[in-house]
Amino acid sequence: QVQVVESGGGLVQAGGSLRLSCVASGGTFSRYKMGWFRQAPGKEREFVAVISPGGAITDHADSVKGRFTISRDNAKNTVHLQMNSLKPEDTAVYYCAATISGWRSRREYEYWGQGTQVTVSS
Repeated sequence: QVQVVESGGGLVQAGGSLRLSCVASGGTFSRYKMGWFRQAPGKEREFVAVISPGGAITDHADSVKGRFTISRDNAKNTVHLQMNSLKPEDTAVYYCAATISGWRSRREYEYWGQGTQVTVSS
């Protein structure tokens, strides 16, 4: 059983930056692909970014490409989401999740954190 805990959310002005972190425990971290998803009020949870177990391959949603960057440190069981040039439409609860075989689909992720709130003011 893998436990996932996110941190780093908060309130930021449009154009600002935040760095989200996610620490995983209870499993072999380097076996898992790690993803970030977000859910805004009244909307479905959507894919943001994913990184391969070794960190060599990443994938970002078109809506965040060029602004957000996912990375991981397997020695520290940690994955990060660096968010730059934030926009009000990025406001959401951001979730970190782990999967063995999935990629972009949230239904393929086995383990989820509780989420961290990101609010971008205009």
